[in-house]
Parts: sequence; structure tokens; C-alpha cells
Amino acid sequence: MTRKYTWAKLAVAVALSLPLTACKDTRTLQENEQLKTHVAELQKENGQLGNDLETITAARDALTKENEKLKAEIKARKTKRSGKKAASRKRRQS
Repeated sequence: MTRKYTWAKLAVAVALSLPLTACKDTRTLQENEQLKTHVAELQKENGQLGNDLETITAARDALTKENEKLKAEIKARKTKRSGKKAASRKRRQS
């Protein structure tokens, strides 16, 4: 008889725990879906940031080349001016 009561108590405990387990599973599934959505959004954002980084890097490289070109032009102009000034000084001294 004690075994019957033990089995009955166990059956009642299992029966009562099933709705709680189902409730937790539903919550867990909802949380998982929310997290999956969030991860997908972050991956999309990460991809966009990667594209932006490539664009900015290319622009920086182009500006660096242009800057070097302009520095070379300035240096060439200064060299020409220095040469002209030196030549005019020599003419004055002669």
C-alpha cells in the first residue's frame, strides 16, 4: 500500500511539473528567438561596418597619395625658387 501512495505521489509531482516545464520551455524558446534576431542584426551591422571600413581605408590611401604628390610639388617649387634666387645673386655680384 505504501508503494501505491509513493507511486501516486510521484505521478502527481510529475503531472504538476509538466506545465511548469512547458512554461519554461516557451520562455526559453522566446528568448532564443529574440537572441537569434539580435545576433542577425549585429551580424548585419558588422558587415556594414566592414564595408564602411574598406571605403574609408581606400579614401585614406587616396588622400595619402595626393598629399605625397602635393608635398613633392611644393618641394620642387621651393627648389626652383632657391635656384632662381641663387642665380640672381650671382648676377648681382658679377
